[in-house]
Amino acid sequence: MSHMRTHCFRMRRGDDLRQSLERYVREQHIRAAVVLSAVGCVSRAVIRDASGVTVHTLEEHLEIVSLMGTLSEERTHLHIALSREDLSTVGGHLKDGCIVNTTAEVVLLELSGVAFGADYDPETGYDELVISHGEEPK
Repeated sequence: MSHMRTHCFRMRRGDDLRQSLERYVREQHIRAAVVLSAVGCVSRAVIRDASGVTVHTLEEHLEIVSLMGTLSEERTHLHIALSREDLSTVGGHLKDGCIVNTTAEVVLLELSGVAFGADYDPETGYDELVISHGEEPK
């Protein structure tokens, strides 16, 4: 029978949010997971906007109000929403360089019997999600 598994961990000041998530998933050999919850704050954010091209770097204190997406050893696709000191929000595709300020508390849900991979899609120009179903390898 398949069981889902939760992973809970905390990042500390200076950790790169995306790189830390990718390292954790690799170390735990996670084939497919989703972000259930992520709260904390960053002192620097690097996010790509909806153009799919322009990357913005924000050097300011921001609260993580949402982080969602899919992760695996092969592929990470995450979107983040951040709240500024004036309570306005910004968000986009999470890139390397988003630096934790005091903390980031993360809960991932590992999906059993599923693997997330990537394959280049000439229609979009990106490596897109490929979902495989089946039991975990022995």
